[in-house]
Amino acid sequence: MPREQFGICAEPNLHSYYLMFNVMDNKNAFIRQALAALPEMFDQYADQFSEANMATVIAIGANYWDDFYPASRPKNLRPFEQIQADDRVAPATSYDLFIEIRSDRADVNHVVSSKVCELLGDAVELIEQVKGFRYLDGRDLTGFVDGTENPKGMRKREIALVAEEDEFAKGSYLHIQRYRHNMQLWETLKEKQQEDVFARTKRDNIEYDSADKPNTSHIKRASVKDSNGKSLEIVRNSMPYGHMKVQGLFFISYCYSPENFELMLKSMIEGDGYGNFDHMLKYTQAETGAAFFAPSVTFIESLAKEK
Repeated sequence: MPREQFGICAEPNLHSYYLMFNVMDNKNAFIRQALAALPEMFDQYADQFSEANMATVIAIGANYWDDFYPASRPKNLRPFEQIQADDRVAPATSYDLFIEIRSDRADVNHVVSSKVCELLGDAVELIEQVKGFRYLDGRDLTGFVDGTENPKGMRKREIALVAEEDEFAKGSYLHIQRYRHNMQLWETLKEKQQEDVFARTKRDNIEYDSADKPNTSHIKRASVKDSNGKSLEIVRNSMPYGHMKVQGLFFISYCYSPENFELMLKSMIEGDGYGNFDHMLKYTQAETGAAFFAPSVTFIESLAKEK
């Protein structure tokens, strides 16, 4: 039975390091071998620094998959599609590889990230690196608790992981966006105005009653249903990032299907057809967006047999 990557459904950590690479020409065979060696390396560091509770994820970009593994492809894997409505944009960015390293020690993340870059060497170009951190009791820098709607317990694995009967069982469709907040503009709002943007109280994290949720609220726009009226869920592993000049949220979505995330994002940006879009987008802007597939550990380790 395939074994999923631990970091997909692991509990939140205090620190994260996100690495995004593009692969150089004619380096696909080397990359397959290098990635196959990563799970064992991650296990060694997780044992060495057991108190850090390290969690990691390796993911392959939708645009790169066919070069990386031409033998077969996750059936629903597709590139991130840019969405735009008026001045609201979800841009598409092309990354070949995404490595997520989380733990409760920033120094451990640094050590492991350095070893990843050392292993991949000149076969890749490091396009972007982002350090995330836990803010207060799991809040976004806006002051609101993040990931409240995440499924719990075994339900989390059901939502995040591809079903066992699939060729790529225990993998996960992954989407990332790096949002940059306009904190100066956000802080001009009074607390009740901020709460109306989310449809949730700020201090106590209590969701508004259904009848009280504005159609432009984040919860309203991010809550979508399929054609049968069933709520579509994702597993969020997002974390704040930044410094005194640039601040935002590194958004991460894991799911058994890319459709759930895609429909949520369209609902937020395009709205409901009556002009009701997600008003949180007045105060934050996605600067990147990419789609990946995070295969099972079993699949990744099997790459060692590939030429």
